[in-house]
Amino acid sequence: MTLLEVLQARRRIAPYVRRTPLVRSSWLSDLSGGDVWLKLESAQHSHSFKWRGAFNAVIARLERGTPTITRLVTASAGNHGRALAAAAETFGLPLTVFTPADAPQVKLRAIARHGAELRADSRDYDEAERRAKAFASETGAAFISPYSDADVIAGAATVALEIFEDAADTDLLVVPIGGGGLISGAAAVAKALSARCAVVGVEVEVSCAFQTSVRAGKLVEIVPGSSLADGLGGNPDPDTITFEPIQRLVDQLVTVSEKDLEDALVGLVSADHVIAEGAGAAAAAALVGKRVDVARHRVAVIVSGANIDRARLSALLA
Repeated sequence: MTLLEVLQARRRIAPYVRRTPLVRSSWLSDLSGGDVWLKLESAQHSHSFKWRGAFNAVIARLERGTPTITRLVTASAGNHGRALAAAAETFGLPLTVFTPADAPQVKLRAIARHGAELRADSRDYDEAERRAKAFASETGAAFISPYSDADVIAGAATVALEIFEDAADTDLLVVPIGGGGLISGAAAVAKALSARCAVVGVEVEVSCAFQTSVRAGKLVEIVPGSSLADGLGGNPDPDTITFEPIQRLVDQLVTVSEKDLEDALVGLVSADHVIAEGAGAAAAAALVGKRVDVARHRVAVIVSGANIDRARLSALLA
């Protein structure tokens, strides 16, 4: 991943994405002792950063033109599927999306609304990914991974490009980790633009595949548990391209508890008037749970998404 590739991605997707705001959080600043700013990808189209990578992946493939694309397929916990469905609809491409059966309804309804064929009957994300890759092999459809795809990563990395354009003095970047696409791209940009900027990745305690794997020096399969941060669960593809950049570029990996997530989600709503889903609140949860020391730093926290079912949000706020 080079800065040039990220700049090329931004050129491609510029007509289709929002430049999202970077806003100061007095609540998190007071709580943590840092100067904390929220990068609100929750305000992106589809209310998730996944929009960037999905559009870049589709447009880049159409630009290359070989082989000719006749159908797309993906696996998703919801947000990538929704974004890719919008991109496929925009460019007139059929798409099949495999998701876990228990993916949030707000995400599943949006996938269907964009006209994609939805197969929401997998046991978990790992099974959805296996089925999607098998479908690609059987039908010749182009599989676009939510994270292990150079074009998806380059699109996601434009989030960090905007952060450093708005706040060049950022010296600590806190990023949620699911499959590792966002942090791979964001860390590459951070190290290219500011060598002194540290990058912290945040996983959930019940599904911390990368922290476990980095400690082991190789990818290790875990047994993921259920989490409020549904978008961060599961194992990465054994052949993922994200493990090496996480090993090389990410300075610290931390985990957050379910209580950390709940407290962060409620705090974002009550103090900053920001709605986030569980995965979207994970980076903020690392500060709430004091899992990372940000005192005396200029901190950018990526709020990666806001697609939470109304009933779950209401229960948490109650």
